[in-house]
Amino acid sequence: MKVLMFYELAEGGLARASAHVAKHQARLREFHGRGVLLMAGPYGTPPVGALGVFTSRAAAEEFARDDPFMLNGVVGRCTFQDWNEDLA
Repeated sequence: MKVLMFYELAEGGLARASAHVAKHQARLREFHGRGVLLMAGPYGTPPVGALGVFTSRAAAEEFARDDPFMLNGVVGRCTFQDWNEDLA
């Protein structure tokens, strides 16, 4: 089982993102390097949110807890959903 993390942009969040993107991307690389973040990226044109695929809920919650996008008002809402990927 994997965990999907959904970010929804806060009102005005896209304008605030550029000031925090370097630290946010460093955090993405850290978690990917640890093997607990499988993939992540924004969705929508222009972006309205982002999706991350994690190996566990604990890893997803740890990521969000101290993510610069969460701490600085880029993200207005974060939710987690279990995902039972089916390869059959």
